[in-house]
Amino acid sequence: MADGNPHREDEAAEEEEEIDETTYRSVKDAVLFAIDVSDSMLTPRPSADPKKHTQESPTTAALKCAYHFMQQRIISNPQDMMGVLLFGTQASKFFEEDEDSRGDLSYPNCYLFTDLDVPSAQEVKELRALVDDDGDSRDILAPAKEQVSMANVLFCANQIFTSRAPNFLSRRLFIITDNDNPHGDDKTLRSAATVRAKDLYDLGVTIELFPISRPEHEFKNSKFYDDIIYKSSPNDPEAPAYLQTDSKAATATGDGISLLNTLLSSINSRTVPRRTHFSNMPLELGPDFKISVSGYILLRRQAPARNSFIWLNGEKPVVAKGVTTHSADDTGRNVEKWEIRKAYKFGGDQVTFSPDEQKALRDFGEPVIRVIGFKPITALPFWANVKHPYFIYPSEEDYVGSSRVFSALHQMLLRNKKMALVWFIARKGAGPVLAAMIAGEEKLDENGVQKYPPGMWILPLPFADDIRQNPETTLNVAPEPLIDQMRVVIQQLQLPKGVYEPLRYPNPSLQWHYRILQALALDEDLPEKPEDRTIPKYRQIDKRAGDYVLSWADELEKQHAKTSAGAPHPTSTLVKRGSKDRASETEDSKPSKKVKVEEGSGNLEEEVRKHHEKGTLSKLTVAILKDFLTSNGRSNAGKKADLIERVEEFLEQ
Repeated sequence: MADGNPHREDEAAEEEEEIDETTYRSVKDAVLFAIDVSDSMLTPRPSADPKKHTQESPTTAALKCAYHFMQQRIISNPQDMMGVLLFGTQASKFFEEDEDSRGDLSYPNCYLFTDLDVPSAQEVKELRALVDDDGDSRDILAPAKEQVSMANVLFCANQIFTSRAPNFLSRRLFIITDNDNPHGDDKTLRSAATVRAKDLYDLGVTIELFPISRPEHEFKNSKFYDDIIYKSSPNDPEAPAYLQTDSKAATATGDGISLLNTLLSSINSRTVPRRTHFSNMPLELGPDFKISVSGYILLRRQAPARNSFIWLNGEKPVVAKGVTTHSADDTGRNVEKWEIRKAYKFGGDQVTFSPDEQKALRDFGEPVIRVIGFKPITALPFWANVKHPYFIYPSEEDYVGSSRVFSALHQMLLRNKKMALVWFIARKGAGPVLAAMIAGEEKLDENGVQKYPPGMWILPLPFADDIRQNPETTLNVAPEPLIDQMRVVIQQLQLPKGVYEPLRYPNPSLQWHYRILQALALDEDLPEKPEDRTIPKYRQIDKRAGDYVLSWADELEKQHAKTSAGAPHPTSTLVKRGSKDRASETEDSKPSKKVKVEEGSGNLEEEVRKHHEKGTLSKLTVAILKDFLTSNGRSNAGKKADLIERVEEFLEQ
């Protein structure tokens, strides 16, 4: 029952392993937007640019942000939940309650516009109508006359998360407001809000604040929100906090468009929750010396995911369920799963393995990161990268003191510019890899906000089996004038700040796929062409480097003319020569090849060493190789490949 193509079995096994890895990382996410609806939040902000006459209120900007966020998540993360809660509104609504039953309202001045659930196309359309100020949106966005209690808002969010997403590992509350002190000096209301925030934290909900500064007043977290915002994640307190709340980075004054863009960039940076690839893995620094670390995948290629196949020939679309059956070639009967054994081709035979035997073949021990030794960071070639790296961070759960040891190792590697070679098994049943453990420095943006925390990177290295032979190439070095002028061209075409920033360049193919899906799902007009930010800006390139490129082209013509003038003129090879001339030339040329290697052992060794340096030992004859080995006291038995190997071993000593 073995497949005729053994490579297909290997590929299937690799695919199964990759699928298991993806499933292991998959975590459902529930996000609830809590948007403040007050007079100041509804006041349009004039544009700071005199050329722009657009005005937009912070509430509208926040709703647009939630709308764009919902558009993205409904396609890219179809299992995640999202909701929109408006607080400070005159109208009130919670689940089935509304303002008509005001005497029995649980949460006054809180309007649950979109319930926390997997977004549907209809809910996206309703949110878009609210953003566009259509229908009854003006009544919904009417601010309340009295001040809303933040304790009620947080308790309302608590009830929403408890009833709608009780088992989600990632639950987050996004608060967007411009009021940094909602309760003033009222200690009772402040204390109640602090208690409700602690309840959310204990429930496993992370509160993210997106503060908005007013034109005449800068938002200060210390007045109220420092007491209810917890920096670490409740489900993973050891996870690195990539983006700490910073009022300067999260605020925008004046321009409504810049306000929207700021909110979008701030929320997009926090849309992906911190998810561990492995937790509390032992990092062995020596015998009986272990600390625990958690690993994260920060970089991974994203591709469109197909959720299911759809059958369209019925009255309505139906999800098709695939069924795989195996049949015997000789009888055609269905074969049960327990009857099948995997086989690998060895020569002309098929070697079969039982599931237990195959599992034992993959068992190389428990997951571990074991330090083997240390090397200079310069010993790591730039091409030694066969898989995405893992970011590791210390965890105190299994071994107390792991953070101190990890920090000391991190600082030592940075200070001495070293890397650690490690034996790495990512999870149980995975194959071991040799990897380089590299210390990463903390990276801050222009506002002083942390982009990447200090930690270690595990970079899997290739084995000998993974390296392919390089093709033979000839290096032609350009003249110095050409190199000098090309250096100027390259300097004119540097990226901003000389750094490639991935967040500036969305994948055009992936975004086009999502844009088409969105248009079909929301009954929108199909876009004409994709937005591709990777297309070069030709006009800007011409303005910066056009003259230098033309100057380089002129220099290229000069150098080509100079090279052509100095080269010998080719002579015709069509002259007919007599057989005697060819015979005499052949007789003269044959001994001349062996004169140098036959005159003495010194010349023989010199000739062999020259060929070794050029990597052309295979061009030497077997007789020359044997003479060289005999003169140096080595065995000269075997085929030519064996002789070449012995010569290389001798010369490389």
